[in-house]
Amino acid sequence: MLRLHGHELSGNSAKVRLLLDLLGVPYEWVRVDLMKGEHKQPPFLALNPFGQVPVLEEGASVLSDAQAILYYLAARQGDGQWLPVDPYEQAKVVRWLSTAAGEVRQGPENARLFHRFGVKSLSIEHAQEKSSFILGQLDRHLSDRQWLELERPTIADIAVFPYIALAGEGGIDLTPYPNVLAWIRRIQALPGYAPIAGLDAELSL
Repeated sequence: MLRLHGHELSGNSAKVRLLLDLLGVPYEWVRVDLMKGEHKQPPFLALNPFGQVPVLEEGASVLSDAQAILYYLAARQGDGQWLPVDPYEQAKVVRWLSTAAGEVRQGPENARLFHRFGVKSLSIEHAQEKSSFILGQLDRHLSDRQWLELERPTIADIAVFPYIALAGEGGIDLTPYPNVLAWIRRIQALPGYAPIAGLDAELSL
């Protein structure tokens, strides 16, 4: 049995839960109380010295970092659906995992941290600028396709989805990006999609 350590308001935890639900893979959810600093205590730091959720356990194997976990779960499935086996196609998918950890984090994720969680050490102006950039890029990219790559859902979509869908919590208006909104709806309509606490309730699409 897989054990997933995370928090219900963490977008990075949400993306791993989403993939597990879409794959139909059973797992045990282990809640890490971020508000009480549980992720900075020795028991959790023994799993991930970086003190970040999510963390995935499978037997004696432990993985941290949401993007790495998505890659592992898709490769573990072995059918090429969520992570293609062709090297070129795989690279195109992995590129979006880098985007999730880069532009999406610097933009919508940081804007959400500023407004939703009061992390005032972040520059909201910079986060808004980055959000405008990545949302514009995504909207143009999705203008002639349904999914980010390969004309089917892959972990590229799962990696980018939560923080884009939650952009409103960071004061970012998605209305100017109709192709992004349509893509969000397509993900929500996937077989096996389960509502995610703190996400679907915030979307009024």
